[in-house]
Amino acid sequence: MAEAQNIPVGSTTAGQIAVAAESTVATRMSAPPSFDVADFPVPHGREEEWRFTPLERLRGLHDGTAVATGDGLKVAVEAPEGVTVELVGRDDPRLGRAGTPVDRVAAQAYSAFEQAGVVTVPKETVLTEPIRIAVHGQGGVSYGHQIIELGAFAEAVVVIDHTGDVVTAANVEYVLGDGAKLTVVSVQDWDDKAVHVAQHNALIGRDASFKSVVVTFGGDVVRLHPRVSYAGTGGEAELYGLYFTDAGQHQEHRLLVDHNTPHCKSNVAYKGALQGEQAHAVWIGDVLIEAKAEGTDTYEMNRNLVLTDGARVDSVPNLEIETGEIVGAGHASATGRFDDEQLFYLMARGIPQHEARRLVVRGFFAELVQQIGVADIEERLLAKIEEELEAAVA
Repeated sequence: MAEAQNIPVGSTTAGQIAVAAESTVATRMSAPPSFDVADFPVPHGREEEWRFTPLERLRGLHDGTAVATGDGLKVAVEAPEGVTVELVGRDDPRLGRAGTPVDRVAAQAYSAFEQAGVVTVPKETVLTEPIRIAVHGQGGVSYGHQIIELGAFAEAVVVIDHTGDVVTAANVEYVLGDGAKLTVVSVQDWDDKAVHVAQHNALIGRDASFKSVVVTFGGDVVRLHPRVSYAGTGGEAELYGLYFTDAGQHQEHRLLVDHNTPHCKSNVAYKGALQGEQAHAVWIGDVLIEAKAEGTDTYEMNRNLVLTDGARVDSVPNLEIETGEIVGAGHASATGRFDDEQLFYLMARGIPQHEARRLVVRGFFAELVQQIGVADIEERLLAKIEEELEAAVA
């Protein structure tokens, strides 16, 4: 695998792998977080946080010209007994507790939604079945807000499934009480023309555990911004991601883990595969260890597998440490093509080339697929990978 820092920034020559690797934490060059859209200038693409994003394809989400139109999204929630599901107004005091918008689109989404969905798991409740939130695009433009809250020592798995066609921006909040355990699987399986921009904020209580698995396949442009902070010591965060970027698609995942509390842990692992002309994947991994966050243990990793010529990856791991009193901190980023030795090994044993490629890709993703923990979603993901590979051969 080619180390990211060894490949020139900005290279877009067909047949080459283009990767960016830098050491500047983008959050320190961005506007301060705010709920007010007016606090963020309209981006022009030269800003650090927007330089990889094709603004002209956001359909007006970034400059205020995208106006909500009718029922752009249909949201259905299936929850086990004991879980509270509500629609609340903009004045609900639970809004905004997990984090504040950090860019203009997130602030626009916060100012434009009409009702927020709130899913609450009471304290000490341990769910044996997942909560399922189906978000289906029905055309037009839509803004949304979703809160998922677990009381102290509660345990839950939440699956958020995005399908259909829409231009949408949203904020999603995860609030974990002390000792709570939450696993969230967010699937982006949009139609080809959909545009999805979202900020995900997780606030992790004392000794609580948060696992996020982001799976991105569909859409014209998908830009997700998961963010984690800690409300007490002993919190743990695992952020996993899988993406398969096809011809013409732009898929961007920008993460921030803010170690603002002592003795907390985080582990980030994202993997992507790309194929087709102008397939573009962006991964930004920011980890900030504040001066007060002694005893932090963190690691982040991004791996990309380029399947065809004409695809581009920008992978930017950032690690900023303000205290030397930590357990460990590290990051890694690498992008490469198929390993010819792996293909030769399989083909030498009578496996056709197409089947060998399929096995290599499945093996590449296998570690992260196992983190999902929801059987039907795992099966669907593997089937989707097969579908993408078949389309490349056809």
